[in-house]
Amino acid sequence: MKLQKNSKEFDVSLQEIATITGQQPLTNKARKSVAGFKIRDGMPVGGSVTLRKEQMYTFLSKLIHIVLPRIRDFRGINPNGFDGRGNYNLGLKEQLMFPEISYDDVNQLHGFDISIVTTAKTDEEAFTLLKGLGMPFKTT
Repeated sequence: MKLQKNSKEFDVSLQEIATITGQQPLTNKARKSVAGFKIRDGMPVGGSVTLRKEQMYTFLSKLIHIVLPRIRDFRGINPNGFDGRGNYNLGLKEQLMFPEISYDDVNQLHGFDISIVTTAKTDEEAFTLLKGLGMPFKTT
């Protein structure tokens, strides 16, 4: 019974990701069993979406201009999220910041990890690119 309940919650979270991104997410499954977390090999444990072209630009614009300013006490995102190869990673604590998600429909809060992969070769080039797109970085 508990597995069925978790399965329904998992399906709801995948549907929320699809609503936010406009694309159906892939289900990520556990590669090995972890008894402490009650996870068995092959169980669904997450979802991921890869956005390209117009969908990617639409999502990035929505993230920069609508979602990030809705964060409480927002003063900019951390400029230390670069990986050394020109890609940027950030995490969001809940899905309620997205305008597509209604507060009344949410049963459980879920976090997001967002990776922005660029063609820049260095972190400085990627910082300049994202700054030019309007990414609100924290000033030190």
